[in-house]
Amino acid sequence: MAISHKLKPIDRAAITVIILLSFVLMGLLLSEKVCGTDCWFKAKANVREFSWEGQKISAEDRGFILNFSRPMNRESVENNLKIEPQLPGKISWSGKRMAYTLDNPAPYGTEYKISILGAKETLGSEIKPFQETFRTRDRAFVYIGVNGEEKGRLILYNLTQQEKTILTPPRLVVNRFFSYPDRSKILFGGTSRENWEQGKLDQKLYTVTTGINKTENPSGKIELILDNKTYQILEFELSPDGEKIVVRRGKKEASGLGEISLWVIENQASPQKLETATGGDFIIPPDSKTVAIAQGQGVALISLEKDSNPSNFLPQYGQVLTFSPDGTAAAMVNFNTQDTEKQYIRSLYLVTNRNVEKNLLNTNGSILSCEFNPTVTHIYCLLTELIEGEQYQEKPYLVSINLETAAVTPLLTLPEYRDVKMSLSPDGLALLFDQIMTVRETSETTVKTLRSDSGEAIIGSRLWLLVPTPTLTKDPNQKPQLEELPISGLSPFWLP
Repeated sequence: MAISHKLKPIDRAAITVIILLSFVLMGLLLSEKVCGTDCWFKAKANVREFSWEGQKISAEDRGFILNFSRPMNRESVENNLKIEPQLPGKISWSGKRMAYTLDNPAPYGTEYKISILGAKETLGSEIKPFQETFRTRDRAFVYIGVNGEEKGRLILYNLTQQEKTILTPPRLVVNRFFSYPDRSKILFGGTSRENWEQGKLDQKLYTVTTGINKTENPSGKIELILDNKTYQILEFELSPDGEKIVVRRGKKEASGLGEISLWVIENQASPQKLETATGGDFIIPPDSKTVAIAQGQGVALISLEKDSNPSNFLPQYGQVLTFSPDGTAAAMVNFNTQDTEKQYIRSLYLVTNRNVEKNLLNTNGSILSCEFNPTVTHIYCLLTELIEGEQYQEKPYLVSINLETAAVTPLLTLPEYRDVKMSLSPDGLALLFDQIMTVRETSETTVKTLRSDSGEAIIGSRLWLLVPTPTLTKDPNQKPQLEELPISGLSPFWLP
């Protein structure tokens, strides 16, 4: 009987698999000679995730994360990491994650390239080359127009793109405004132009979209937030997180005339009255949970949240000028009302959450406004110097103060300036301020005219950009750069 030499199907399949595996094994053994280090079947270590990939970052974004697919030779990664333009920072590791923390906020209006070429994993093989880009937000600010069809209207100026956009309609005259943290909207107080031309400043609260984020709503979309039917809106402020609005209102009815109180609007809900809050000027700290109010001979810190601790009181200070971006410090003014020898002296203090109270300067003039730089190493202040003479006169000037040494560096004198408004850019690299031109009251300026804080008629206003150089505080002889912008406006304010 003949014996069949045919293989069974399972035998043929087994032989085929063995042959294929042999070829694969041979390919792996010869891969370095055949295709070097670029073979598709030889996986390299790589960057799996870059937290800033394709993003537009803000001054609050102070560090990024790189996630690697394998444990890395850390020194080789650090030596081969490049960021162009340079962004100095510190590196830390946790397993396969590398964190890079910036020393200072990244300058706005810049595109950055990050790359890692030639770094190695712990086993010695080079990782896959990594290259990515990210951007910072455009340099942009908002101001109130003063001329022609722009008069009294809110205007956005994108300094990076050199673009100007009028945000509010001609029917509204803007009095004051605040930007939301994502810069998509502006909260503003507006009066109808008809009432304004009659000398009535009975404002309502609105928001308007900026359109600067491109992917969201277009610019100029108006929404009413709070009307003025029962109460007159006297003052308002937006919390740093954009979730709350604190409003000072006065009753319009004759029975309640003169009754002034603070109210809180949270997430566009109905206003809630702050029963314990009375007093003068107020400001909301960065935590957005309290409000600092000038009360009599001190400053009260009152909670904006329910079921919270009672308020604190700082009796020695009469005004809070500003808080540091991280909320750890505040600039406060002591009017020295209890010291007869200093009764005409105003003192600027640095007050921290660690109970440090440091006198930064004393002046016989006024302390108009101050702003901390992002890293809280310096504070920029707008002050006035009292000029002796028959008439009372004050000359404004700008200074930089080192918070560690209390050394004061004059930046710029402003002899012909009145009611100056100053704003420090979120990256801390540029100061913006206005120079208004006013005239005394005449029959021609009684209506249809914007007015300064002192009530004078405004006939024009120039905007200036002051760039303090990075080495300014190290070299007092090095002068900052001053540039006049090609636009006219009031109350400039940088977008976050």
